[in-house]
Amino acid sequence: RTWSTLLALKAQNFRVGVLDLTDGEPTPHGSPEIRQRETAAASAVLGLDWRGNLGLPNRALVADLDARRQLAAMIRQLRPRELLAHYWEDAHPDHVAASALVDAARFWAKLTKTDLPGQPHYPERIVYFFSMHLRLHVKPSFVIDVSAHQEKKMQALACYHSQFIAGRPSSPSFLDDVNDRGRYWGWTIGTRYGEPLLCREEVGLRGLQDLV
Repeated sequence: RTWSTLLALKAQNFRVGVLDLTDGEPTPHGSPEIRQRETAAASAVLGLDWRGNLGLPNRALVADLDARRQLAAMIRQLRPRELLAHYWEDAHPDHVAASALVDAARFWAKLTKTDLPGQPHYPERIVYFFSMHLRLHVKPSFVIDVSAHQEKKMQALACYHSQFIAGRPSSPSFLDDVNDRGRYWGWTIGTRYGEPLLCREEVGLRGLQDLV
């Protein structure tokens, strides 16, 4: 999850929203009602400007034409400048489908002569974040210094008690693993915590002053 990056954007006065594709249920220790409460609590910690849910089926997410149409319509409505999506390789089939769905919906959202609602819109780029289900070590395009935001990210993740804490080993916990990965990526760029991200296209800098 790339929540430290979202917090960093908020600190720079960008508007930040999250669109969940599914409600994440069923899970062993959760329910739709529990997940809804946890989502609201995490959104408050993150200070999001907007959060929504597309209502697609969890455990059965498919990047089909109907789902593409729904997501493209949301992109045209929300008109984001950048999209953040799952990296396209993961053990979780929903994450693989979500990545493909975002790619396709971004393209569809710009189409003219279509029955999609709203005006055409094409986000400038898709930035991909990495999941925890495969122990991959993909070289990122860049690593963001999120040292000032890691603690709040961990607070937001802890809101999902039914998903990340209940029934899991206490040591090392899932949250320990997330924090340790953040510490590792921070080490790679000489900061306390970092978050790795990847782009298919080249990433430009306005100058060397933007380097950490």
